Amino acid sequence: MLTYQMSGLQILAFLSGLAGLGASIGATVSNEWRVTSRASSVITATWVLQGLWNNCAGNAIGALHCRPHHTILQLDGYIQACRGLMIAAVCLGFFGSIFALVGMKCTKIGGTDKNKARIACFAGVDFILSGLCSLSACSLYAHQITSEFFDPMFVAQKYELGAALFIGWAGSILCILGGSMLCFSIADSFTKSHSQANYIYKGAASHSHLSSYPRGQAKSVNQRPPPDYSSSSRIQHFDKNVYV
Repeated sequence: MLTYQMSGLQILAFLSGLAGLGASIGATVSNEWRVTSRASSVITATWVLQGLWNNCAGNAIGALHCRPHHTILQLDGYIQACRGLMIAAVCLGFFGSIFALVGMKCTKIGGTDKNKARIACFAGVDFILSGLCSLSACSLYAHQITSEFFDPMFVAQKYELGAALFIGWAGSILCILGGSMLCFSIADSFTKSHSQANYIYKGAASHSHLSSYPRGQAKSVNQRPPPDYSSSSRIQHFDKNVYV
């Protein structure tokens, strides 16, 4: 029963990590990391969006125009750091998904239960690292936006938090939860292997204890002496019915 529960927990962890990976990919390619509106009314509204890769501008009629950042060497340091962290989060989440498929108990690949438990633990660590990378990137970007927004000396265009940041935060939480559940689900396998090792050791110890006696004494243990079937005892036992 515990094995089926752990298998279900691993499936739930895999789905959580996979959803977190999808959210991290969506946040990475999104152009809405920060947004602003230049409008005196809804009709003349113009939205400016900025992501890790593109700068976009849209208007009220639905037209959206985007252009990539001109050069990577002139980008701000926090944008480059967020790019690297999000790419690392996607790569770690991808490898975590592959290792989770191999290490889950419901699959038939990966070798013995102990090897599958190790692979599942490695997948859980990958998911946790992926979530931490995504969480760090989104938090760093959000800190930069809020610092510029509340700084009275900052005279350039001020932005607000975009939808991609919330998607990235949600994906990071899902990855961390999925990785934690995967690491927790392997406790049954290591406990079972440890108990089997103790049983084998105790069995071997008892066998060696019995074999330490001489052969004649080992055979006489827990054995009763054969009954005496002499003629005198036979007569004493059947003396009442002997002439019937």
